[in-house]
Amino acid sequence: MKSLLRLALSAAAIPFLLTHTAMAGGVNGAPAPFDKGGVKVALVSYISAGDFFQAYQAGAEAQAKALDIDLRVFPGRQDAAAQREQILQAINLGVSAIVIDHGLPESLGDVVQQALDKGIKVVAFDVNLNNPKIPQVEQSDHELAELALKQAVKDNGDSFKAGYVYVAGFAPLDRRNEVWETFKKQNAGIVEKARFGNVSDTTATSTADQAKAALTANPDIGVIFAPYDEFARGVKLAATDLGIVNKLKIYSADVSTADIQEITEPGSPWVATVATNPSVVGAVSIRAAALQVAGQDVPHKITVKPTLLTQDGLRAAGVRTIEELAQKVPAFSTSDAVTASWIPQKLF
Repeated sequence: MKSLLRLALSAAAIPFLLTHTAMAGGVNGAPAPFDKGGVKVALVSYISAGDFFQAYQAGAEAQAKALDIDLRVFPGRQDAAAQREQILQAINLGVSAIVIDHGLPESLGDVVQQALDKGIKVVAFDVNLNNPKIPQVEQSDHELAELALKQAVKDNGDSFKAGYVYVAGFAPLDRRNEVWETFKKQNAGIVEKARFGNVSDTTATSTADQAKAALTANPDIGVIFAPYDEFARGVKLAATDLGIVNKLKIYSADVSTADIQEITEPGSPWVATVATNPSVVGAVSIRAAALQVAGQDVPHKITVKPTLLTQDGLRAAGVRTIEELAQKVPAFSTSDAVTASWIPQKLF
């Protein structure tokens, strides 16, 4: 899950944001239809604003360009009805595959089935569509949460008062929540004192308002687990406004250049995050779609492994941007998930 800082343009006004066609002529050595190029693929998002989703889209576009895919990108507006309509639009465009980026499973099942019935391949990222024909791309959310919580214990011991930021109904947050619930059972000294959270077009600021109330009512909270960086940004804002940044430690998930700057700034209470590279995840999603269109096998569960990023480590390495992170932490910039010899991968 990533930032929801601004609403995208209306899908009714603009059916897709852009058409991204790479060099004509296809990919040398690729199987049909990629040997000739111009394969139409749609990327239909539930959320498209914010650093994570912009980077995810950029990675998808880069991989599509390398495969000479005609990628149609539909804007996400946190609107389930609009996303349904966009999937129907993609079907009517005659695409060969649809990548669905987040969304609410209960609103997608029937329109996704329409796509499958027409022979269109479907890939889902961070939305569980419970269909064996649809590969699920995930960020290894369980491992992501486990790494963050292990770091919290390393820094604070196994006994502390915690705040937790969570909104149910989003696949990555629900998977991270499973780890949190298990973690509490295994560590009796860790007490959840407050739970809050909001996902909207102003996630960080609305979470900040909730965090202020929670932290004011529970001044003994010393650790916040906020497994989505917009949540963490909101908690940090609240801690700054309350003047308690030196009494709080925030552990999160996901990363962007803006996050790195907030984590490494002097006196920041945001001390660690665990993340995958969203550009790599976007590229993996397109590769999964391409392999299916080419008639090649794709596993049902596709996992992109995360990396622990601590405040101390980022400062010591002099990392200030996502680009520098990818250069200085090679594991962050690549993934061997769902690839083939004919698929170019040197994209970033």
